[in-house]
Amino acid sequence: MDKVAIYRQYIQQLMQERADRSMRSSKEVEAQTIFDVEHDHYQLVYVGWKRNDIRDYGCLLHLDIKDGKIWIQYDGTEGGIAYELVKLGVPNQDIVLGFQPARVRSATEFAVG
Repeated sequence: MDKVAIYRQYIQQLMQERADRSMRSSKEVEAQTIFDVEHDHYQLVYVGWKRNDIRDYGCLLHLDIKDGKIWIQYDGTEGGIAYELVKLGVPNQDIVLGFQPARVRSATEFAVG
């Protein structure tokens, strides 16, 4: 299996696991995974209502695969999905912190672009 196919599996696995955990903790707010494998765009969003009619909608994770690298466009998690990807075997040089400007990315342990 080629590298990109493996990265697709890892991303979907991590997002689905997080969505499944969220669904057990709240029935009013739905965790939705959005997987566009044709264009390699992946998101985890929350949709629903909290108590007192407060709308809950937002993106927790947005990852893309571009040129054989995983671009983290948004990461609203506490621990950082980049480290979860590394634990699965993705090399640091194949992970881009897209939510950071290039000048900041160059000072991290991950790829610049």
